[in-house]
Amino acid sequence: MKKKKLAGIFMSLSLAAGVLAGCSGSDEKASNSSTGKEETIKVGANLELSGGVASYGQSILEGLELALEEINKEGIDGKKIELTTVDNKSEAAESTSAALKLTSQDKVAVIIGAATSGNTIAQVQIAQDSQTPVISPSGTSPDITFKDGKLNDFIFRTSFIDPFQGTVAANFATKEVKAKNAAVYIDSASDYSKGLAKAFIEQFKANGGKIVAEEAYVAKDTDFRATLTRIKSAKPDFVFLPGYYEEAGLIVKQAREAGLDVPFMGGDGWDSPKLVEIAGADALNNTFITNHYSSGDPDEKIQNFVKSFKAKYKDKSPDAFNALGYDTGYFLADAIKRAGSADSVKIKEALEATKDLELVSGTFTLDDKHNPIKSASILEFVNGKQQFKTKIDPE
Repeated sequence: MKKKKLAGIFMSLSLAAGVLAGCSGSDEKASNSSTGKEETIKVGANLELSGGVASYGQSILEGLELALEEINKEGIDGKKIELTTVDNKSEAAESTSAALKLTSQDKVAVIIGAATSGNTIAQVQIAQDSQTPVISPSGTSPDITFKDGKLNDFIFRTSFIDPFQGTVAANFATKEVKAKNAAVYIDSASDYSKGLAKAFIEQFKANGGKIVAEEAYVAKDTDFRATLTRIKSAKPDFVFLPGYYEEAGLIVKQAREAGLDVPFMGGDGWDSPKLVEIAGADALNNTFITNHYSSGDPDEKIQNFVKSFKAKYKDKSPDAFNALGYDTGYFLADAIKRAGSADSVKIKEALEATKDLELVSGTFTLDDKHNPIKSASILEFVNGKQQFKTKIDPE
């Protein structure tokens, strides 16, 4: 008990010291900016480069590095963006430590990341206290930017939010698939999964549908046969599975083995090349996801991005996290240019004023909760490949 208390005290002191250092770092950044002497604008990346959702962080970094390579060719008012990257290992505690390092030691003006909602929320207080803007490329929980009636004014995102994904999925299920009875299968430990499920259930019922089964699993589970048997016995004609690719891949694989052949649908958490490796191409047929963009979308801006990405990464086709990382680089560069400064507070104010910004994942304007108003894409898996099906605009 005593050891735990001492450890807690030490952690509190460390956090306080880090936050104070971060605050002085913000002042220092402002001072440097006012002199006009800095040759680079320091930006941090707090990303999941190893651990359970490493695929997301790695993809974001690839897209971000391509964007910065393009941006730095001309620079922003003669200055280049200098990126410092820290691996949060897909853990909230590591994300907090990474944010402390980036603000207090590296003196960055802005942090990009994390990829997941939980790892982004883990650095919110540090960002607020040090007045360092954080832009999560793919954190979709509403609580990241706005919670309990309060705006986290230094926190931003490039992606749309969970309720929008859940609503889009429900409308697709009832209007396109013509589903009348749906099962919902969630990760009970994931706010992301629960948020999408809540919105899906509300909209599906509003559309006249019936939820015939609600089941749950926990991240890192590997055997889902018992719950899938219960879902099958409820006779749904559609299954909504909002979760991350590791479990989603196994669930779809085991569902098909159990003879549950109805359409499955997930959110952007499915979007990883590893999903096909885990589930198998055949099992993924007749499955769908809501996502931020599709490389198969004929839009010229998207196709130009796909071409540039493939040229840099040896003909690799960019996924949505690649696109969001890329867009986050341009979202930030646009704000820095309009701010006319590397000062964190001025960049924050410019980010808030973003309007009609054309990016790969859509043209967006930031609302008063720092959420982009933008469209969503529906993708279908066909023989292991994602195919663009349609695009849904916010109502």
